[in-house]
Formats: sequence, C-alpha cells, structure tokens
Amino acid sequence: MSDASPSGPGAVLGSVLVLGEALVDLVPAGDDAAVRVAQPGGAPANVAVGLARLGGRPSFAGGLGDDAFGGRIEAWLAGAGVDLSLSARPPRPTALAVADPGDRNTYHFHLGDTATFALPDRSAEVPRFGAVYAGGLAAVVDPAAEVVAATARAAAAASVLAVDPNVREDRTLDPVRSLERLRRLCALARVVKASDEDLGRLWPDAEPEASCRRLAGQGRLVVLTRGSRGATAYLPDGPPVSVPARPVRVVNTIGAGDAFMAGMLTWLGAESGWRTGLSGEEARAMLEYAAATAASVCARAGTEPTAPPGV
Repeated sequence: MSDASPSGPGAVLGSVLVLGEALVDLVPAGDDAAVRVAQPGGAPANVAVGLARLGGRPSFAGGLGDDAFGGRIEAWLAGAGVDLSLSARPPRPTALAVADPGDRNTYHFHLGDTATFALPDRSAEVPRFGAVYAGGLAAVVDPAAEVVAATARAAAAASVLAVDPNVREDRTLDPVRSLERLRRLCALARVVKASDEDLGRLWPDAEPEASCRRLAGQGRLVVLTRGSRGATAYLPDGPPVSVPARPVRVVNTIGAGDAFMAGMLTWLGAESGWRTGLSGEEARAMLEYAAATAASVCARAGTEPTAPPGV
C-alpha cells in the first residue's frame, strides 16, 4: 500500500466522506436509569460531527428518516457544519439504539425497515475526497452493507480508506456474516482503528496486539484503543508507539471512540495531504491529539468533541 494519497485532482485537503448510519440513541436521563432521553448518534454520524467540530470538511452519506427524529438528526449534522448533499431522505422512520451505559456501553437495536440503512450509493464520488470513513452497523446491516462494501472498494483504489469496525452484538444481527463483512472491510483499509474488544471478536484466536501487528505488517496504519489504558499505534515500519489516556473526571463514555477516530483523521489530513506512513514521533503526536479529543467527550455530557488546546 502506497503512502501518498491517490485522490483525484478535485479532492480537497482534509476532506472526508463519512459513510454509514445516523440514528437516535435512547440514553439514561442523568441518574434516573428508568428515564431515557433521545440523543442523535450512530458511530459514523458522531465521527462526521467530530470532524466538523475539529475544523475538517466532512460530507455525510447516509439515510435520514422522514420522522421527527430524522429532522433532529439532520439539524444536528447541518448545525455542526457537516455537508449533507450526498445523503438520502427515504420515507421511512429512524433506527433506534437503546443504550445501557456501563463498562461496555451495550445497546439494543431497533433497525428493521428504517431510513437509516437505505444508504445512497455514492461510490462514484469517492475521488473527490482525501479519505473515506466506514464501519459500524451500516457495514453489516442490509441493504446498507452492500453499499458500504462497494464504496470501500472504490476508496481502496482512489482514496484513503479508514475503518473503525465498531463491532456490535445484538439478536437482530447475524454474528458470523457481520464479522466476515467487517474483516473484509479491514482488509481493504489503509487505516484501521479498533478497540481491544473489537479485535477480540474479529479474530478470537489471536491476541489483539498480534492482530494489530499482522494488519500493520501488510502496510496499514493500525491503532489499538484500550479505553482508560490508552492507545497504541502499530506502524508498517518501526516499533509500536503508545500513549496513556488523558486523565479527566469521566462524565460520559458514549462517543469517546468516535471522537478518537475524528481526532486521528483530523491530524492525518491536516498538513500537506493524507499520509499514513508515519514516523514514531508523528504517530505519538497523532495519538496524543486523538486521546485529547476523546477526553473532551468523556469530560462532559454529549458526544461532540472540542479541539484539544496546545496539542
């Protein structure tokens, strides 16, 4: 895999096509676990908003529902500065994710026959962007999964494909087929960011660190996140580089991984073009920026990061 981005001549520095789901998270209202409040979410939508809040140029390609939830999501994305010209608005409701915050932030999903997974095929638009982000539920839920796969193949040939598998488990998801699809997505990617839990589910016969070394050895930039235990970048050339998590008083962990990804992509696309063949010093700077971005989400309610000062 080459280091220089082969994006088309019209690609804008720092531009990212974010592909996937925008849904509504039903999360506990404060300390009352019996009451839920509706909050716009979905890993790709969180990444798109994070990129915009950090000064990037994200375009979101997803399905926005024709109900009140869909309208709220559209206002949230547009208000952050996310371009929605590539999104679709089918006459269907919005998918719901009922959050059960805790050590693992588990969810129960209501996904069937929703606008959320009626993704438009924008694979022809890929050369306009410096990078393409994919992962999460849209990568495994039909009919969106076929669109994600086609766009990922286009991005692997014409852009920088960045993947966060964001493995989810739910009775509505086929675990075998879902993991196969996510493994194929990682195989196409030039950048993979995954948690230790993600990697343990994707490749249960190997330690997460071994999976990272294997993926990096094939020419990828791979970042392993471990929550409060920090993050490690595995480079195609050179030893792994680790940074600790930023110490904060944790108020919320929902969206922290998505903020980390937004921080990574912002750093990688900020200078003279998309570079993924990093030196150890550059990898450390990227990780520190991403860790500070994630910490800004953990320190308060909500999923929108703020740009790290002095990083």
